[in-house]
Amino acid sequence: MPMVISVPCRAAALTLVTACDGFRAGYVSAGGAPVATARGIDQAYAEHDACLARSATERALAGASVHARAQALALICSSYTDRLITASSHDDAAVASAIRDDTEFRALGVVLTTLIAN
Repeated sequence: MPMVISVPCRAAALTLVTACDGFRAGYVSAGGAPVATARGIDQAYAEHDACLARSATERALAGASVHARAQALALICSSYTDRLITASSHDDAAVASAIRDDTEFRALGVVLTTLIAN
């Protein structure tokens, strides 16, 4: 028995297909940024976090307090932080400040993890 599709169903399906025709899948990320921008941010974060992990040595973490050590570690990786800021914003001071705060927070986590491991 052949399948019969009503005219209204065909019209609805055709409307949906033509509406999707102009949409380029993968062009916009979940946050609303173009995929290339999101990919650049992800890459910058990966390089940034790798710098923090790589630089977490006893010599690099020499400091009076845990917070001083975290600040020193964040300073070591400041070029990666700057690249992340560039990838994430277009000269937005609030975004830059939030990324710098996040860098110190991540550095603090690396310092604490390193201290616990040693």
